[in-house]
Amino acid sequence: MSRDLPADRSPHSRTEVVILGAGFAGLACAAGLGNTDVTVTVVDRRNHNLFQPLLYQVATAALSPADIAEPVRRTLGRFANIRVMMGEVVGVDTAARRVELRDGGTLRYDYLVVATGSEYNYFGNEGWKPFAPGLKTIHEARLIRHRLLSAFERAERETDKAARKRLLTFVVIGGGPTGVEMAGAISELARYMIRRDFKTIDRDDFDVVLIEASPRILAAFPEKLATYAHDYLAGIGVRIMTDRRVTALDAQSVSLDGERIDTRCIVWGAGVRASPAAAWLGVKAGTQGRIPVEGDLSVPGLPEVCVIGDTALAPDEKGAALPALAQVAKQQGAYLARQLRRKAAGTPAAGPFRFHNRGNTAVIGRNAAIFDFGSWTLKGRLAWFLWAIVHVYLLVNFEKRLLVSIQWVLRYFTRQRGARLIDEDHARTGDMPSPEAAGREERNAQPANESVLPGRE
Repeated sequence: MSRDLPADRSPHSRTEVVILGAGFAGLACAAGLGNTDVTVTVVDRRNHNLFQPLLYQVATAALSPADIAEPVRRTLGRFANIRVMMGEVVGVDTAARRVELRDGGTLRYDYLVVATGSEYNYFGNEGWKPFAPGLKTIHEARLIRHRLLSAFERAERETDKAARKRLLTFVVIGGGPTGVEMAGAISELARYMIRRDFKTIDRDDFDVVLIEASPRILAAFPEKLATYAHDYLAGIGVRIMTDRRVTALDAQSVSLDGERIDTRCIVWGAGVRASPAAAWLGVKAGTQGRIPVEGDLSVPGLPEVCVIGDTALAPDEKGAALPALAQVAKQQGAYLARQLRRKAAGTPAAGPFRFHNRGNTAVIGRNAAIFDFGSWTLKGRLAWFLWAIVHVYLLVNFEKRLLVSIQWVLRYFTRQRGARLIDEDHARTGDMPSPEAAGREERNAQPANESVLPGRE
């Protein structure tokens, strides 16, 4: 009997595929298997898929969470052969080909697709997380928005200049695309809010600090694009500190080598690590906790288990690891769906996965973005329009594309943010919490959907 079929399975029964994760990679794979003779179960702790590259716009009041998220059941509901399950994976029995869930349930599979994404890496300082949330979930984006907007409201009433300065100092840790986008968005939001809506705040009190441990920001981009981004951010008031490492942070400050920055709002974007999928499978993890895979995206020694997206450590044609980007994840998901259809039909498998680079991008601010296509680059207003077109296209459906497009057009001409709402439950915690309160906030606010994180896939 073929090793592709478990011993207890009739060759005439339908192939069972279980996909862990409904991010870019998992959804692309599931859609590719839709309305076929394969039975698919998609498992995620969230009931929604999230367009994480635009999450920073939720955090800076440009978009609402519903603009960039959609229930997974709605996305995949048109496929009769796909079942969606909201659940938390705690382990995988590769010998029995079963997925173990926290509630005690199990899922049998013929093929397992692991697309559980990544999470922010605090490099052993997990106690920093309540004070410096990242941008991986809607909860985190809303928490940052609450702290950001509440800081302005408190500063408007503050009469002590030093206290007002602390409230209006915002620190972004990490000079990658997320950190750069976040720093630029905070600066532009604050400049126009102060000018139009606040009467007692002085623009000189406002300070956005971007901290990067490397010699320059945007290390994955060509130096000329990073220099352009650096100069643009500096021009809109962002204070960039490179070659500086954070040594400590708490509810009141961020400490660097020999320097302390008083602040009440910190955003973390300094690195990611893969989900704990390697431990589930009992395999050795590679760089950033990612799982090394073969050319067909299967795990060495486990041909019935495939890993895609941020969780996969897949090489390109030159042997370098493919980046954790949305386009990589989507292409891997589509490729794996084709492979699984072939295996289910008993036809020969196609060749190994090949990534087709369609460019890497980051938005810096209004009319400013960068694009790296490998052989050529683009920056400025044209890159900004291209960035907008690409991100609208990647949204999950026409309704989201239309809503986001309308809001972007209105915001472009009016410079107003339409989602500047402070949740009443968070209004009193807009300032940084105490260590005890931060710990409670982190435990109580963990969404039941956080195991699958798309990252900058």
